[in-house]
Formats: sequence, structure tokens, C-alpha cells
Amino acid sequence: MSAIDTNRVHGGAGSIGIGSKIWAALTAWNDARVTKNALNRLTDRELDDIGLNRGDIERIAYLR
Repeated sequence: MSAIDTNRVHGGAGSIGIGSKIWAALTAWNDARVTKNALNRLTDRELDDIGLNRGDIERIAYLR
């Protein structure tokens, strides 16, 4: 099994503008999409091994 590391470093004090907020929203959406896709590729047995079920995927994908 493989692992995906999606740690992101966000900008410093100068990143308060609207462009930065849009970028942050797009990044969050893409991270959730990637997480959902990765979890949906797992079998029910693999999900059970990590303590999840199919109904948990949507909630887990959007946790921050």
C-alpha cells in the first residue's frame, strides 16, 4: 500500500489578499478531492482495517 503526503506550507503575513483566499479555497477543495479519491479506491476490508466505512469518507475528506 502507498501513502500520500499532502503537507502544504501556506504563505506568511503578506498573504491576506483575495487572490490568496481564492488560492487557499482551491487548494482545500483539491486536497479533499484527492483524499476522497484515495479512500474510495480502498476496499471495504481495507477501510475496516483503518476504522472507517464508506459513509465516513465524505466527512473525513473535509476535516482540517
